Amino acid sequence: MIEAEGLTKRYGKTLAVNNLSFSVEPGQVTGFLGPNGAGKSTTMRMILGLDNPTSGQVRIGGKRYHDLKQPLRTVGALLEAKWVHPNRSARSHLAWMAKSNKIPARRVDEVLDIVGLSSVANKRAGGFSLGMSQRLGIAGALLGDPEVLLFDEPVNGLDPEGILWIRKFMHRLADEGRTVFVSSHLLSEMALTASHLVVIGKGQLISQSTTKEFVARAAENTVKVRSPQLDQLRPLMERAGATFTESDGGLLVADLESEKIGELAAQNGVVLHELSPQTGSLEQAFMQITGDSVEYHTGLEAEAQQVLEPSAK
Repeated sequence: MIEAEGLTKRYGKTLAVNNLSFSVEPGQVTGFLGPNGAGKSTTMRMILGLDNPTSGQVRIGGKRYHDLKQPLRTVGALLEAKWVHPNRSARSHLAWMAKSNKIPARRVDEVLDIVGLSSVANKRAGGFSLGMSQRLGIAGALLGDPEVLLFDEPVNGLDPEGILWIRKFMHRLADEGRTVFVSSHLLSEMALTASHLVVIGKGQLISQSTTKEFVARAAENTVKVRSPQLDQLRPLMERAGATFTESDGGLLVADLESEKIGELAAQNGVVLHELSPQTGSLEQAFMQITGDSVEYHTGLEAEAQQVLEPSAK
């Protein structure tokens, strides 16, 4: 597992990461979320020993990255898809990485096949599209068959087929018992990929929970009700403590569970055409919880925040 304790990183007067503590468990995909400038990339660099923390520590399986022998066999990472030397072929780039960590040469062709780059293995990486470069970066992360994998924006440049592939692949890695830690701005994709979340803002921990708990805590759950007898049902729900708003020929009901609404309707002979719980989205929860941690707000973001939090007016 990955364990961060009191991680702090200063660049001059800038406090990029501030006393950050969290853990990433094996056997699940953990999303790493936060607004731009929240400190996600800096944190990942400290995990991998590319930046030294000003204070605090981060350990992988109980060891610092610098203390790992042949680290590619323990940790695989994709932080920057275009870091490969442009004149190297995909195969020679991976062969160089394999040799540096005493990984058998046959593994190069195995990972090229896994990511779908076998047909372009001998082409210069400088001519690769962003999506192809992402796949090459993922191949590099898999090279040592590591137990821990870190991905920073892994679906950038991928087409819909590629996004579906990486989502299923991450799930497979987690099902094998590996630790998968992935940062992404695509919240709709994270909602489908990550079962757990670490959310930071301004370098500090905002939340660590399951994705389901994060959304439920931030977004109000309602029930969509449609009935030809709403005038009869409305006062029954009001007496039971419900509040509601008009919505597409029906009502959005808050403060009353769907089971209770169904029981009230049945007891009073009210016909229901729809009774469906409405849950909030990860995007809504993220905006609501991290709103105070966004460094620069645009007018559109402010309007969206008001829509999500009408009671704040």
